[in-house]
Amino acid sequence: MKRLPFIFGKSSDSINFTDREEESERLELNFKSLINTTIISPRRWGKTSLVENVAEKIRKEEKDIKICMLDIFNVRTETGFYEYFAKEVLSSTSSRWEEMAENAKIFLSHLLPRITFSPDSQAEISFGVGWETLQKNPDEILNLPETIAKAKKISVIVCIDEFQSIGDFDESLSFQRKLRSHWQRHHNVAYCLFGSKKTMLMDIFANSAMPFYRFGDIMFLEKISNKKWGEFINKRFADTKKKITINQAEYLAQLVNNHSYYVQQLAQQTWLRTKTSCNRQVIDESLQSIKNQLSLLFIGQVETLTTTQINFLKAVIDGETVFASQANLQKYKLGSSANLKKIKTALINREIVDIATLKVEILDPIFQLWLTENYFTKK
Repeated sequence: MKRLPFIFGKSSDSINFTDREEESERLELNFKSLINTTIISPRRWGKTSLVENVAEKIRKEEKDIKICMLDIFNVRTETGFYEYFAKEVLSSTSSRWEEMAENAKIFLSHLLPRITFSPDSQAEISFGVGWETLQKNPDEILNLPETIAKAKKISVIVCIDEFQSIGDFDESLSFQRKLRSHWQRHHNVAYCLFGSKKTMLMDIFANSAMPFYRFGDIMFLEKISNKKWGEFINKRFADTKKKITINQAEYLAQLVNNHSYYVQQLAQQTWLRTKTSCNRQVIDESLQSIKNQLSLLFIGQVETLTTTQINFLKAVIDGETVFASQANLQKYKLGSSANLKKIKTALINREIVDIATLKVEILDPIFQLWLTENYFTKK
């Protein structure tokens, strides 16, 4: 079955992964040097794809490095984390399920581990000790990657996606201290921590009062350049016997502000509408179609905003930069300077806007387009 040449809504494999050469080299070197890494960027900029592609390269080239991938988005408790963490570490460092079960008995003996396998060979692990015992003595689990690495004379890379989810655990700060106190002593293991909530991750890793402050190398992802997107889109069209010029491809990427998710989505929609050769009209129609598909979502989003928050977005779209000037406070009815700070904080926490190089930007380029063309024009 033929695959579409552009992928969005999931991590990209090596064929659909574009650019990031510098970040890939840096992350690969960190993995091989066992340097802890944190990756921070707004949502849908390609963090997961970056990690998975580097991890796959390591798996193929380095037999003595084992990669453990976890996504803790659906993990809601400390107990759930311990069980999931132990299961994935055991699985990634074992070549067959019998070895996994044996390793559980050897390395987690005091916790009385029980491993069950479903008909599709999916493993689940539980412990024979009570929650209080597990909470007070998590050492065997949190040290499990290091213990196995030493015993097998290997290195282990533990990659945890949606790491900001630990911020929602009961007694989260205490739990973070436990993780940091154990993991900082591991010399045969490196941790790669990333997620989709930039604001929460910044608080965890860039706040000097938090346990994970200066835990390792912090990588701030930038957008992929317009030039790189142009080359990538042009090649993917050519690979499927369709034509799009470099200029048209760069125009396509620029329309959605080089936002990785939307570039892939717009490229896919444009490719579907192109019979043999693309043109700007096809690109514009594809963008309009995406905007129309998302309009109900945007209407719902606007309905949750206050009037002053909406007014602030209008000021951003108008290109204002000095929001606290008396003229702009009055023009956009933003209230006082103190209220302006609250507006910014609320919109940043909801990941509607971001402040990059002292400039406020609306993170979702299609939402900005919809506000400009469909919402503010009617007001």
